[in-house]
Amino acid sequence: MIKKPLAIAVALLCIPSVVMASGTKLSVKGLAGKVEENVNVYLSSIPEKEYDTSLRFQARLERNITEALNALGYYHPQFDFQTSDKGDELIVTVTPGAAMLIHILDIKIDGEASQDPDFANLVKNSGLKVGERLNHGFYDQLKSGIRNLALQKGYFEGDFVVSRLEVSPTRNQANIHLHYDSGIRYHFGETTITGSQIREDRVRSLQPYETGEPYLVSEIGKYNQNLSNTDWFSSVFVEPDLSMLGEGRELPVKVSLAPQARNKLETGIGYSTDVGVRGSLKWKKPWLSSRGHSFDSSFSLSKPEQTITAGYRIPMADALNDYYRIQYGMKNVDNRDTKSLESNLALERHWTLDNGWHRTVFIRYLLENYEQGIQDDNAQFLMPGISFNRTRSRGGAMPTWGDKQSLTVEYGNAKALSETDVLRLIGGMSWIRSAGENHRGIFRIGGGANIVDDFDKLSPSLRFFAGGDNNLRGYGYESISPKDSSGALSGAKFVAVTSLEYNYRVVGNWWGAMFYDYGDAFNDTPDFKRGVGVGVRWASPVGPVRLDFAWGLDATPGDEFRIHFTLGPEL
Repeated sequence: MIKKPLAIAVALLCIPSVVMASGTKLSVKGLAGKVEENVNVYLSSIPEKEYDTSLRFQARLERNITEALNALGYYHPQFDFQTSDKGDELIVTVTPGAAMLIHILDIKIDGEASQDPDFANLVKNSGLKVGERLNHGFYDQLKSGIRNLALQKGYFEGDFVVSRLEVSPTRNQANIHLHYDSGIRYHFGETTITGSQIREDRVRSLQPYETGEPYLVSEIGKYNQNLSNTDWFSSVFVEPDLSMLGEGRELPVKVSLAPQARNKLETGIGYSTDVGVRGSLKWKKPWLSSRGHSFDSSFSLSKPEQTITAGYRIPMADALNDYYRIQYGMKNVDNRDTKSLESNLALERHWTLDNGWHRTVFIRYLLENYEQGIQDDNAQFLMPGISFNRTRSRGGAMPTWGDKQSLTVEYGNAKALSETDVLRLIGGMSWIRSAGENHRGIFRIGGGANIVDDFDKLSPSLRFFAGGDNNLRGYGYESISPKDSSGALSGAKFVAVTSLEYNYRVVGNWWGAMFYDYGDAFNDTPDFKRGVGVGVRWASPVGPVRLDFAWGLDATPGDEFRIHFTLGPEL
């Protein structure tokens, strides 16, 4: 006599499997919410081409759905299979049955972690409660969460003494027993540095922890990142010396470094409708000596502008966030009604503050020979100043959230190597916000002011112009400013611009855009210009690519339409 389960199996093997055409559909009814989502996840492992209405396939579905339901605490599901009249659809109606409830929740944290609030919060927020439905995922997440938290906080010898999940289907009850003994929490011990060509005190200045502090893996990661950001080293590896476990509470840290190349060259080519094709060459010496000083230079060439700069950086006690910089630059401009050759020499002191702001105190000497409209002159300015800027973002090349703020104040005095008294204020703010995965909004506002005794003595690089790819779309690059008696652009005392843009994801990394720009560069009373348009955005591997079709609503008749193309970050 064949036992019943075996008989069923034999019967299934004997019935020929009727494989339907690829158009066979599957419908699962009777489920909702998280239960339905979990069942769909389990069923996604079955290729659609294998769908049919055979008893074998029905048994396969029943197994997969039962596993999905068990994971969420339903151990008594019932199934009803129906085939559509045409035979091309299998309809499964599922009744989950009574839920398995947690009867005993026995969770203990022993050792030094018993006094650690992070472990208490982890247990509290695990989702496991007496009288609530059993969720195997919550149980597994709690176990892995305890292990991960222990490793993150230096409880390296912790382990589960008891780890047991008991299920009684007949009673619809589950008992959870988790006993974790963390042992001691290790602290940071002595840090050993090898392979560094930079003085040890400079390297240690980037260390975010002190010897004797409780261990945190995030501090190890931060130290690793700080050393990498200096660009002094070609490889950086920071790790606790786990071979010393059990030899005392303090755990040594090993820092293994390899020097960066003495010289780095970088070339680039780009294009924007503002300046056309632009080529660049950068030469950098990441470290000049064991003190960590560095040198960088760059050369940029486009039709209207050519620039060369050179900078020397001197790190202070906090080598990454506190440093001096000496910079010299020359720029030649031949654009519209401006011809200028300027030289800038600046001494700067930089700080990166704990709140993320970057503060710079500087003094710069500007020497400029220029033609601006009917003016043909040269000028010098010695201007001390201060600037603040901060950029935050998340979400990759095209951030889903971000903001940028900047403010610069500088002053020149006619009695101290400046052509005229001038107070300059320049600032701007940008925000990026998203709604869901397919909608983004970008708002920008910026402005500048020259509070000056004699505007005619102000050189072109200190005057303001509006219009272009990143300023006021629908108008030519720096084509907006007051004009002199000859009708040539003369530059402005003030500038104010703003932009509102909406992006919609069309597919993948491609977005559509609509925008409205508003602004002017003026001396006394603004005559605000408006620009509107549509565009395409592509989150390319090298950064956002923007193509805009813009109309200047207040542009000269016949010159209202412009195409703007740019490659580069949005903040």
